Amino acid sequence: MIELTIDGTKVRAAPGTTVLEAAREMGIVIPTLCYYPGLSSYGECRVCLVEMVKGRGRSSLEASCALPVEQGQVILTSSAKVKKARRVVVELLLASCPSSKTLQCMASNMGINQVRFKIKPRECILCGRCVRYCKEQMRSGGIGFTGRGTARRVTTAFGHTPEECRNCGGCQWICPVCERACTADSLVNGLCGGCQNLAHVETCEICTGCSESVGAHGHTVY
Repeated sequence: MIELTIDGTKVRAAPGTTVLEAAREMGIVIPTLCYYPGLSSYGECRVCLVEMVKGRGRSSLEASCALPVEQGQVILTSSAKVKKARRVVVELLLASCPSSKTLQCMASNMGINQVRFKIKPRECILCGRCVRYCKEQMRSGGIGFTGRGTARRVTTAFGHTPEECRNCGGCQWICPVCERACTADSLVNGLCGGCQNLAHVETCEICTGCSESVGAHGHTVY
């Protein structure tokens, strides 16, 4: 067994275990997007960043889903450096897919109330979940990545549906951005803000306290 320290607590994990898996065994929640149980680690989205302390004031940010545990490792999962980096990553992803419910919920949990990057909807964060699912679970490989840089996208070979495709719909089912946000058609600067109550709520001119009138025996009329 390998012994390491996560957030000040000594942990023992089997060789081959990732830091993400070891942290989750402890009940520590680390946000993820490209990671999915049963699929190979990809480390593309960088949402699961953790801080690996190297000593003498040095540290580095690493993708926990692709970082294997090592003897004597010191990991911080919620330091100020980690939180800041994750927020920037989620903001960048939101700029590409503002209508994603998954990303909007993640932004709300992180307290993000402003996207500082220009909104350019692409409807894909290139997390590779669908590609790995198609290849590793369905044994098909009908879809894959093409292009580089900003031209990179997920598609079929030459734009045609291959014979290997089973039309299972798994690529859409496993996609973290396919589910549209509750207010996808009325976002403000790329954010929903509903869960954070960022939108102004109108009240009656004469407040009757109706929000406080529901008790164990139902509504009370004022």
